[in-house]
Amino acid sequence: MDKIMLKDIQVFGYHGVFEEERKHGQRFFIDIEAFLDLKPAGKADDLEKTVDYAKIYEFVRDINNSNKFRLIERFAYVISQEILSTYKEISRVVVRIRKPDAPIRGDFAWVGVEIENVQNKS
Repeated sequence: MDKIMLKDIQVFGYHGVFEEERKHGQRFFIDIEAFLDLKPAGKADDLEKTVDYAKIYEFVRDINNSNKFRLIERFAYVISQEILSTYKEISRVVVRIRKPDAPIRGDFAWVGVEIENVQNKS
């Protein structure tokens, strides 16, 4: 299946379980993979026959800026739901969120989650 990908979207948000995270904020890196048929757009060279990845970027930015999630699991889920509810042509979406500054004592590159959500066919 074809897919549109956005990698390493960087946002600064106030998400986290701990008060300090919600007060001071931190960086988050987000990847999106949206699965859909890209053949019509490829044949026609027409933006109207695909999903505008700039709009997906705007969803991520707006969801980040207007929320304070306790869990990045919820953050990823809300992004996936927004994409699927807006674009019926997307059959499946994978959202990955990485949190490099998680409040963990120790050396690590990042912690993160991956949420996969599918279009409700009802």
